Amino acid sequence: MAEARPSLTLRTDARRNVDRIRAAAVQVFREQGLAAPLEEVASAAYVSKATIFNRFGGRVGLIDAVIDDVVAAELTGVIDEARSVAGVRERICSYVGAIRDLQYRWPAVNDVLLQEFPDSDHLMALCQVGGSFHDDLVADGHAAGVLAPGFTPGDFQALTLDNALALKYGARPSRADYDRRTAFVLGGIC
Repeated sequence: MAEARPSLTLRTDARRNVDRIRAAAVQVFREQGLAAPLEEVASAAYVSKATIFNRFGGRVGLIDAVIDDVVAAELTGVIDEARSVAGVRERICSYVGAIRDLQYRWPAVNDVLLQEFPDSDHLMALCQVGGSFHDDLVADGHAAGVLAPGFTPGDFQALTLDNALALKYGARPSRADYDRRTAFVLGGIC
């Protein structure tokens, strides 16, 4: 995780500001996504927007500093949990259900999946982990004969991205409709 700039010893009040900015960014980014106005982060932290730029270098530096607390642990947790599921079909269902659940609950997840901030090394590394897992999941699914013939890792990625775009820019469905559609997705690929 990135540290606030400069990493030399900060005065007590400056350290307090950095801590408040980080806490506010986690809250605001989780609720609104990574593109939330920095003014809202600054307001929640009781600092100026200039203080964010001074301490973190701007939005990408702030994202890198808090991405682990915003979504990385949850995304990697979904992957780790899916890896622990014994049956391949069950693993696929577990993963798809869990990732779609995160997408519904936390707008920042969709920003990560859409790679909205490609200058963020931490965000892009997180995407690499997910892409690698998709490759493994599809290979296992075909080997076990539980995925539709011709279904590729690119198709897996497209389904995730389509969902991210729909949630970010479309009308938000009710949770019941969303969960019903998740079942349709799983029925179509397995």
